[in-house]
Amino acid sequence: MHAMLKKVFAGVLVVVLSIVAALALIVNSHPSMDAYLPLALPQAPAATPLKVKFLGVATVLLDDGETAIMTDGFFSRPGKLKSLAGRVEPDITAIERGLKRAGVTRLAAVIPVHSHFDHAMDAPEVARRTGAILLGSQSTANIGRGWKLPEAQIKVARLNEMMKFGRFTVTLLASRHSPTGFTGGTIDKPLVPPARASAYKEGQSYAVLVQHDGRSLLINGSAGFEPGALQGVSADVVLMGIGGLGMRSAAYRDAYWREAVMSVKARRVIPIHWDDFFIPSDGPMKPMPIPLDRFSESMAFLRERSTLDKVILQMPAQWDAMDPWQGLPAR
Repeated sequence: MHAMLKKVFAGVLVVVLSIVAALALIVNSHPSMDAYLPLALPQAPAATPLKVKFLGVATVLLDDGETAIMTDGFFSRPGKLKSLAGRVEPDITAIERGLKRAGVTRLAAVIPVHSHFDHAMDAPEVARRTGAILLGSQSTANIGRGWKLPEAQIKVARLNEMMKFGRFTVTLLASRHSPTGFTGGTIDKPLVPPARASAYKEGQSYAVLVQHDGRSLLINGSAGFEPGALQGVSADVVLMGIGGLGMRSAAYRDAYWREAVMSVKARRVIPIHWDDFFIPSDGPMKPMPIPLDRFSESMAFLRERSTLDKVILQMPAQWDAMDPWQGLPAR
């Protein structure tokens, strides 16, 4: 009897380990980017007056040579197991490496598009190192306070307020996170890391409108939207968060496209927040794997709608300076 139980236990253990190994293989198998290489924006010429860099997830750097601003500033990228079952905190070495790779020494503002860890966790340290204002929701402010960022470097944004940073005009417009189990909630007191990833509640989500010398760019860092919030807004280019879009219904995707792209009369769409933010950002970006997302379905949808509505669809350069307005026809 004892020998039989040992055999049963050994058999169950083999099955469990096999399932764990299979799941590990699945969540670390990334969709190929080969089909989208022809869509890549080229590196911007050195003389480009306003350079934009996509640094992964929804971290975007805009620099006109005099002033620079950044959304999110997320570089730490804790792994899947730590993010889901452990505690997360800013990785100082990864932040230093990311800022150096991006060529950043000074920023006027760092603007988390909402307060989840993959957007706002590193932002206070980025602000501290670059002299930037940490600009965002009250939840983001409490992340800054938990990191002991001086109050003078923390600014709670007001929706629809036009703010000047050098020649940049930045307006934060109401948005929403894509509908997931992590959507919603606020951070109501200083959040001191290390902390559970789930402690980084969404807070207010924003679509960030950036205007600069006649150019306009909308950064919507999550595949969500506030119905009607962008009416009357105009943007030449939309950096469009598509994380989780492949998991949504056709009706939801259509509504998102209508609200984030068609309502602002965009002429070019550049997908962001499609990369696996659980892996280090040193190498090429890789799409989030199944079952966490369905990147190929998101891209098939974007290709179909952009063709139908005569909007230019292009993939962002990774870490290299790009000119999102390059070659756009006049309105």
